[in-house]
Amino acid sequence: MKFKFNKYSGQVSRTLLVLAIIILVAVVITYLIIKMAEKPPAPNPNPEPGVPQPVFSQTLGNIAFTFRNAVDMGNILRASESQSAGSWQKDMTTKERFIKVTIGAQNEGKENIQERSWDIGNIVDSEGRIYEPSEGYTINPWLPVDNGCQDLLKPAFDPTLCTKIYEVSKKSTGLKVYVITGQDNLPNNFSSDKVDTALIDLILK
Repeated sequence: MKFKFNKYSGQVSRTLLVLAIIILVAVVITYLIIKMAEKPPAPNPNPEPGVPQPVFSQTLGNIAFTFRNAVDMGNILRASESQSAGSWQKDMTTKERFIKVTIGAQNEGKENIQERSWDIGNIVDSEGRIYEPSEGYTINPWLPVDNGCQDLLKPAFDPTLCTKIYEVSKKSTGLKVYVITGQDNLPNNFSSDKVDTALIDLILK
């Protein structure tokens, strides 16, 4: 028995297939139109704060300050490690720890920046505790002989290195040091406390 192809049935099948495709395309287009018409989600009013990145250089006026070194020297500055090691020199001790910090200062301008126009200042920790640099003849033996703090800065010369030693609590973390210059890099402003300041992060060795 021969199978007779029903031409009408074939046309109906093709018509249904075309209709199904048209309906599917219409549904997809409708969905896309609805999605595009939706308002974007409102921004989070309390976004998660990003992790702050450490800052190892700051520019104040024409002076570029850069982190060079920070050493945890423990609780003893040994006489044998001083610049003037002699029989009279004694160890210096603290109940906490000594931190030795070196910062470079470079003149990026076109004219000299006079001496006593800049310096490095106090250390501050993550809790806001402030530590002043140790100064005077008692600490000088452990500072470089050619220490350049507040020296004249000539244009485009290699950075001048300034080193200071601080007594800092063993509990303190997240240490930063202030860099300072008189406004417009002028010594008169520096001496009269008309200054610009910034913070540089320290990485201890």
